[in-house]
Amino acid sequence: MGGTNRADIHPGLEVQIVLKKDQRTGALTKGIVKDLLTKSPTHPHGIKVRLESGDVGRVKEIL
Repeated sequence: MGGTNRADIHPGLEVQIVLKKDQRTGALTKGIVKDLLTKSPTHPHGIKVRLESGDVGRVKEIL
């Protein structure tokens, strides 16, 4: 499942995100959602989240 709909994502969910520094390579980082940072209901590049590890990026896959 993709991460473009805010309604599909909530704290505690395991996701894969792409960090800002990894946008060129597309390398994914796995983690647990702590906060949702995107306010709009959808975003074409993925909803921006903060993981419990502190990493911030856009959701590419919901696990």
